[in-house]
Amino acid sequence: MGATLRALRALLLLAGFYLLGVLLLAALAGIDYLLYLHAPSAVAAKLYLVSVLLAIPLVRGLFMLRTPKAEEPPGLAVTEADEPALWHTVRELADRTGTRAPSRIVLTAEVNAAVTEDARLLGLLPGPRRLYLGVPLLQGLTEAQLRSVLAHELGHYSNADTRLAALTVRGRAQILRTIGQFEERAGKTAERERARQEKKNAKAAAKGRKTSEVDTRHAGLTYRAMARLYTAYAKLYFRATLAGARRQEYAADAAAASIAGRDATASALREIPVLDAAFGFYTHHYLTLGENAALLPPRGEVFGGFGRMLSARQLELAGLCTELPTEPVSPYDSHPPIADRVHRVEALPADHRTDEGRGAALGLLSDPDRTLAALEDAALSDDVRRWRRTADWPELLDGSMTAQLAGLDTPLHRALALYTKARPTLPALLDLIDEGRLWQLARRLPLSDEAAAAKGRAFREFVRPALAESLHRMALAEFSAHARLRWEFSWERSATARLLPAPGEPAPATDTDLSDLLAPAVAAAVADHPATAPLRALLPSAPTDPANRETDSSR
Repeated sequence: MGATLRALRALLLLAGFYLLGVLLLAALAGIDYLLYLHAPSAVAAKLYLVSVLLAIPLVRGLFMLRTPKAEEPPGLAVTEADEPALWHTVRELADRTGTRAPSRIVLTAEVNAAVTEDARLLGLLPGPRRLYLGVPLLQGLTEAQLRSVLAHELGHYSNADTRLAALTVRGRAQILRTIGQFEERAGKTAERERARQEKKNAKAAAKGRKTSEVDTRHAGLTYRAMARLYTAYAKLYFRATLAGARRQEYAADAAAASIAGRDATASALREIPVLDAAFGFYTHHYLTLGENAALLPPRGEVFGGFGRMLSARQLELAGLCTELPTEPVSPYDSHPPIADRVHRVEALPADHRTDEGRGAALGLLSDPDRTLAALEDAALSDDVRRWRRTADWPELLDGSMTAQLAGLDTPLHRALALYTKARPTLPALLDLIDEGRLWQLARRLPLSDEAAAAKGRAFREFVRPALAESLHRMALAEFSAHARLRWEFSWERSATARLLPAPGEPAPATDTDLSDLLAPAVAAAVADHPATAPLRALLPSAPTDPANRETDSSR
């Protein structure tokens, strides 16, 4: 479908939204006229008010004259003087794609690349263009793969996709805004009805009368009905534009393959979902590691660490590239499934361009370390940038884990405090276990309905994992409080807690993973017949219980 036909379709769909609103307003006016002719004045007045209330969201949706501008992601704008090689590559690819180069390049902290255009007159006239390029892509892709990504995005320009997006975005925004207003009014009506019924029940209860079940199913019914009408049109609108949006992605992939090479394009498509998952893992396990202690890694390492993790886990990530997602992110995702896109590209004739651009894409930057540091200033909030910088990642890990364990507050802590009415401590918990009250304490944990209904061994199996995890963390906190822990940082695997000798004791013959020592001791403490002696023997602050007070606590 050409640009003209796509523009016509977008205009027709947008016009359909206005037509639906006008028809509904006309229907409301017709109903009001019939009420005026035939209904008693008291009834008509009430229904007139309902009609006006329904008309307000309709009118607001119809007179949303300006297309909402998407919020620009935080990023680092780079000029041609800043990054000459990157700008040269973009301009070269724009020439080969047959389109005008963007006027602005913004480096972001996302695993994504995107183009926008501030077109005028609903896309009829071109406007300033921007290219958003995620630095994590530069860290994880080769130069050839990055050229493919850039050619894909520039292909959207040459196909007029960005100019016509204004029409589609406006229609979607107006429909969703109108639906949201009806749903908001339906919710408020239901809340008022709930409050009215609860007040009525309170008065009845005060007088000793029977109360009624609160029922708000019919409150806001007319608002919900109007919302359903627009929801039905929204589904039609999204489906009508979805097929076109996916064809645009296929066309941009074909353009990328013809310019950057078939194999580079296919491998980039395989790589990007893996990089996205890897960056999510990095964010959760490394980037936010110091959040609880207000710590940051050295300057440049906030995003530079992602490159280090990619290098350390190269073989692991390479294996993931063979597994392709076969489903779109959502039924209304404008991008087709990656597997479909890869198969289409790989089905193209071989072009024998496998030796091009094998170097890292990060090499296109003039000074990668400087750029990674500058990106922190652009992407991090002011509050986060004020956190203390550590000397290295191991110091960040140690400070974070020490703070986390010092402020440990698990469900088991809260249950113990509730059960004993005292400060929850590990010695208190071990004493309680020895007294045979572990499973009574476990009843105070947050439980699913199934777990709460279980009894005996079935109940113990439900709660044992949560008990073991919390007890394990409490034991680690005890070692940390006595400076007996050393945290071993690694890009290849999870952090490891190493046991340090007590003052005056010789260093252990082997570098012991404390979790390996704690695991059997914790398992014994939460067994059907709990025994705390193994755990007490390990702890730095409490000697082994001389009475070895193991009690049959399965009752």
